[in-house]
Amino acid sequence: MRHITPADLQAFEKVYRLNLINALPGYKPTNLIGTADAEGFTNLAIFSSVIHLGSAPAVLGIVTRPTTVPRHTYQNLKTTGCFTINHVHAGFVAQAHYTSADFPADESEFEQCHFTPEFRDDFPAPYVAESKISIGLQLKEELPIHNGTVLLVGTVEHIYLPETVLLPDGTLDLPAVDDVCVSGLDTYYRASSVGAFAYARPGQGPQVKAGPSEK
Repeated sequence: MRHITPADLQAFEKVYRLNLINALPGYKPTNLIGTADAEGFTNLAIFSSVIHLGSAPAVLGIVTRPTTVPRHTYQNLKTTGCFTINHVHAGFVAQAHYTSADFPADESEFEQCHFTPEFRDDFPAPYVAESKISIGLQLKEELPIHNGTVLLVGTVEHIYLPETVLLPDGTLDLPAVDDVCVSGLDTYYRASSVGAFAYARPGQGPQVKAGPSEK
């Protein structure tokens, strides 16, 4: 088994190190973050850092890269206090990845990457019309991290998804909408279920979760 130390990491070529560290967490969710500036000009960026932070109230977070250079998502989010999280599906994964290109501030990734911005229910941030699962969030707090990145915490204000995706126990049938995940910076995968288990309790061992027809 290979042992990699901090000294080894420092010695690696930059792109090699980026690829390695980004791949270490394993498969990650991949989402498109939609924002708009004060005039309504839209921005779209792919993120693999969306995390669940709590359910009551419903809170999600995203981690942005250091703001030592202009970050359009961060700037828009700070201006309006709102953003959207939109799932990525296999049918448009190439377009979604292309949003990571360094487009000028006056060019919207929606237009350049062929996505449709959709404003719903008077929310100031745009959703991706092509995404089957979308979430609207209000910025709650901003937490700086020691390496210059920033954790942006948002409360869930709106959820849009097909009825067929929402399962009886509240979980989501993500393969039904061909959701994708990502490993590293640029390699995308379809996920498939390998098992579902009931709430774990000491002394019972792992229990397979009953399906809808078994309850």
